[in-house]
Amino acid sequence: MGHESRKFTWVIKNFSSLESEKIYSDQFVSGGSKWRLMAFPKGLRKDDQLSLFLVVADDNLPSGWTRHAKFSITIVNQIPGNASRQLESQHLFNCEETDWGFSSFIPLSELNAKNAGFIVNEQVNIDVEVEVLEVVGKLEVPEKSEEAIPPLTLTKTKLDDGCDWVDVNGFQVLSSQVKLVSRIFEKHSDIALEFRAKNQHLRKACMTVLLSLIETLCQSPQELSSEDLVEAQNALAHVKDAGFKVDWLEKKLEEVKEKKEEEQTGEARMQELEEELKDLKQKCSEIEALLEKEKAKVSAARTHLTLDEFF
Repeated sequence: MGHESRKFTWVIKNFSSLESEKIYSDQFVSGGSKWRLMAFPKGLRKDDQLSLFLVVADDNLPSGWTRHAKFSITIVNQIPGNASRQLESQHLFNCEETDWGFSSFIPLSELNAKNAGFIVNEQVNIDVEVEVLEVVGKLEVPEKSEEAIPPLTLTKTKLDDGCDWVDVNGFQVLSSQVKLVSRIFEKHSDIALEFRAKNQHLRKACMTVLLSLIETLCQSPQELSSEDLVEAQNALAHVKDAGFKVDWLEKKLEEVKEKKEEEQTGEARMQELEEELKDLKQKCSEIEALLEKEKAKVSAARTHLTLDEFF
């Protein structure tokens, strides 16, 4: 049974100036698997043909991983009315064969032809549509989140406040926060796909709330109060409403709440046991005193009479 097909557009800028023999698109997701396009701007065999391939975007595939995929690749003609160039194929992708496509997609002379419409303002637009027909092995990405996965981008800026800010995937953060934010995007690449705010101040504020929430959850349960956890729940709701995909963070918050509950229950039980132990120690002390008295009585009772006591 096939999965819903997904379309992704690769925009290649400054095409005529490309020096690399091989280039890759950003990652995108279809059928629960990560893909990307691979192009040879000068041709795979240097034969004046543009080469285009669909590639599995995962370097560590588990043994037995297989995807039967049907796909089409289109070089879009950007002049209305002109025909685009499209080729279709299907392939059984596996650990040994992770790419498939067309070594001779279009002659470079035709691609570069003046007023042909394939290159406009040094830009080439390539559409790819992938339908996974059969899946063997675990899905890398839940199907409900099958969107293009943006690459991690970092840009350093200096604002009027005099602080050094770094733009990480469109969010301005302090230099000291870059490592954490980068780890978030690398681990949860789809976190901001549905983020709605465009205003940079709002984006910065939401990211600050997210980072503060993570720092709060990294505290030990002993350091966290019940009020802290209520505020953390409110902060989570805020970043979710803003569009952050934070199911993973919601699970962590539940774990912390459970640990806090276990800590509070444990502390109450410890107090009960300490009181019981105190009572037991008091009883032991009293019993020890009684035992000493009985020992003294027994010792006195065992004392034999002397001759002097008879006369």
